Amino acid sequence: MTAPLRIDGETAFFPIIGHPIGQVKSPAALSRIMAGRGFNGMVVPIHILPEDLPGWLAQVSAMQNCPGFVATVPFKTPCLEFCTRVTTRARAAGAVNIVIREEGGWAGDATDGLGYLDGIAAEGFDVAGKPALLVGTGGAGSAIAREILVRGASELALHDIDTARRDALVERLTADFPGRVRVGGTDPRGFALVANATPLGMREGDPLPVEVEHLVAGQFVSDVVTRPAVPPLIEAARAAGCGTMPGSGMFDAQAVLLAELLMGVRRIED
Repeated sequence: MTAPLRIDGETAFFPIIGHPIGQVKSPAALSRIMAGRGFNGMVVPIHILPEDLPGWLAQVSAMQNCPGFVATVPFKTPCLEFCTRVTTRARAAGAVNIVIREEGGWAGDATDGLGYLDGIAAEGFDVAGKPALLVGTGGAGSAIAREILVRGASELALHDIDTARRDALVERLTADFPGRVRVGGTDPRGFALVANATPLGMREGDPLPVEVEHLVAGQFVSDVVTRPAVPPLIEAARAAGCGTMPGSGMFDAQAVLLAELLMGVRRIED
């Protein structure tokens, strides 16, 4: 049975900010979780241009019925600087995807890695002891990269067209995981896990993030793209006989975590 909708003067307002924003599934899904638990709150998509982010952050601090917000592309990295407290995960990733108001300021965390690897695990794949290739080292990619290593990958190769960003992440991760991180490319051969953390596939005509002609059965291919429901990379991987997780798997795995953080059921902590 669907919980009744409640919107009144006591409704807590949780923005999810991005550019673009049309691809996000969070507003309805997180709002449903809140309603199902009897919590008077709603998650609303907010489309902000990158140059307008500083002004928006100043405004949200003044909104007393906004206990927190979710950040998506391209705001995960700049929102880190807005926070007065961040987790070790967020600091290592150089990004946050959820920001919660607390006494004295705002706390930030990076849950993308948790959701991504939990989603992969739900499909029956375990990265422990296996080599992995990750394409994309932005906010989400940095969090995913760290979690791949935390969960025991034998090796992680990183690729990004922004080589400075890639190299900075390799350096940060090498400090904590010496000998297990290196620069990679778009060739997926030799990797048990092939992971995409870029928006490639979201728009018609986007190039594929890896050379899909080299994918083979037995590899596991995962993606962050949630729209289309089956991104081109996942479609090609399934045609090759690979195990797969589209972006919806990542989202579903972390939806409850995000909702509970926004509602205050959980606290942001390491």
